[in-house]
Amino acid sequence: MTPVELSRTVLGAVRRAVDDGVLDVAVPERVKVTAPGPGGCGDYATNIALQLARPAGQPPLHVAEILRTRLAASDGVRDVVVTGPGFLNITLGGAAGVDLVADILRRGPRYGFVDEPSGDVVHLHAPCEVRAVVVMDVVGRLLRSQGVGVRTSCEGGVLEGEWITVLGVQGCGDEGVPGQAASSGGHVIQPVPAPASPLHLGRDAGRWALLHPAGHDRPRISDEHLVQREGNPLFRVRYAHARIRALSRNAADLGFRAEPGPIEPDGDPARPMGAAAHPTATPARPTDAAHPAGTPTPAGTSVPTPDAPQAPPTPRPPHPLLHPLADHPRVLAQAAAHRAPDRLARHLVSVADAVLPLLPAVLPRGAEKPSATHRARLALAEAVGAVLAGGLSLLGIDAPEHL
Repeated sequence: MTPVELSRTVLGAVRRAVDDGVLDVAVPERVKVTAPGPGGCGDYATNIALQLARPAGQPPLHVAEILRTRLAASDGVRDVVVTGPGFLNITLGGAAGVDLVADILRRGPRYGFVDEPSGDVVHLHAPCEVRAVVVMDVVGRLLRSQGVGVRTSCEGGVLEGEWITVLGVQGCGDEGVPGQAASSGGHVIQPVPAPASPLHLGRDAGRWALLHPAGHDRPRISDEHLVQREGNPLFRVRYAHARIRALSRNAADLGFRAEPGPIEPDGDPARPMGAAAHPTATPARPTDAAHPAGTPTPAGTSVPTPDAPQAPPTPRPPHPLLHPLADHPRVLAQAAAHRAPDRLARHLVSVADAVLPLLPAVLPRGAEKPSATHRARLALAEAVGAVLAGGLSLLGIDAPEHL
């Protein structure tokens, strides 16, 4: 379940509470779900109960309990806990991570795209300046990925020359909106201009130099974007994608392929993603006739009684890659809505950084045979590869097979 799907699930719980007559509020258009904050637990959290408490005329904790019971009965939700003044902390079902990886692999680089056109058309206009034109080009791609038609225009009319041939900027004009005449609004794309031409950096590094900083920040046009080192975020993103593609080729040579499955943050395949781990306490020694329960042993210790209380299972977090992967559709939607490609660029860097520790454990080592664990790790890595490839494509940057 992605954050977008979970948001709809929470909205469904609110609607059911309103239909049952226990909440008298207007159902909001959307609900924001985030990673749990300090003191929280589970996979996601939302403050919807606090938002609805005043309009409902009820205490936030009471609203939270009303929503908790309805949300806990939803498909894909394993547990809901109320913390603090009324935060709902949601734990997804044990197979949620497996389903997420399977969905990403099914959709490929189009994961996070909207399948049905919204019917809206946005007119983008930019001054004839290289950064503004490149940003407008990517904003148009983002909007189209979310089902929005786009019209573009530039001061001075149609673009031509090196901005198109080197940076791959699409020409200005009506794009992807045949038969649609009505526009839902216009927006001027006017980031802080580039201090120098990025053409000498080439298409990939040149576009990244213009897109990675926020629109209100001054971009740095220098050869640092060409350096293949850890300090270069573009290199880390492209390197992660190339490594994943190499792992897929090597796995094929070893005779196995990706299969979504449970995997622990530390690689332990015994627990589904997001489920609670087994207790870490030392197991009790069995009793026998020589040392009945509760009697001292030669080592000076006591054998615990069979019905002695056991420590409850210690909850462990889901794999750290699941949150950024599940968050990808929301990032695309927000980057499109705010006309901010830098949000997508920074998200790709965080995804690439999160996957790098996983990659050395994907393939079997030495005489080790490929197992379900290796197939699950490869599936998780390939899901990351699909997100990186789709995101780079939207930025107009190549996702390399080799690097």
